[in-house]
Amino acid sequence: MRQLGSLKCVDIIQNDDAPWIVLFHGYGADAHDLAPLAESIQTSLSYNWLFPEGFLEIPIDWSSMGRAWWPIDMEELQKSQLTGVPRDLSQIEPKGLTLAYQKASEMLSKLKVPWNKVILGGFSQGAMLATELYLQAPESPMGLIVLSGTCLKINDWKEKAKNRAGKSFFLSHGEHDPILSIKGAQKIETILTQSGMKGRLIRFQGGHEIPMKIITEIGTYLNNIKP
Repeated sequence: MRQLGSLKCVDIIQNDDAPWIVLFHGYGADAHDLAPLAESIQTSLSYNWLFPEGFLEIPIDWSSMGRAWWPIDMEELQKSQLTGVPRDLSQIEPKGLTLAYQKASEMLSKLKVPWNKVILGGFSQGAMLATELYLQAPESPMGLIVLSGTCLKINDWKEKAKNRAGKSFFLSHGEHDPILSIKGAQKIETILTQSGMKGRLIRFQGGHEIPMKIITEIGTYLNNIKP
């Protein structure tokens, strides 16, 4: 693994001059979780890949540990799953998001790649962090890939998205996601499209996952993206 700032990362370098795709894993996973996507996603151009590892160590069960970007309220998650009432996080700035943003920003700075050659993305909690980084970046990154994420800081994201007009995004979510409701993804779609960005929410029949259909669609997005 490669050390960039305070974060450990898995990197897959295809071409020194190629753009970079930076994918942040979800809560409880690690840097290796999304790494197989570098081979599964078929593109006509070469890309370099970076898979950062969350700096927080969290228990998954009685015998194993995982990584995360910030803590989550497990009681609220379990309550939502038991009642069937989806959590609305759109007005919230999670405690710990700022620190995660700072560490991820430092990592990207150490990578020393221009913003117009960086595609930011992630799954679940990692997708939230990627969206925050994308919208807060001082210059427009090359692209954004949001997999089973949700909307946070809605008013701030609305304002920042205005600076990304004309850029394209990739957004997918399962219709029956028990962890993060598709309603949160719909809010992201509304924010980005109303700002003038190009893209749409791609739904799939499934839960909190990345099915083969979405992997294929990501390849299509990457083949059509423009700096």
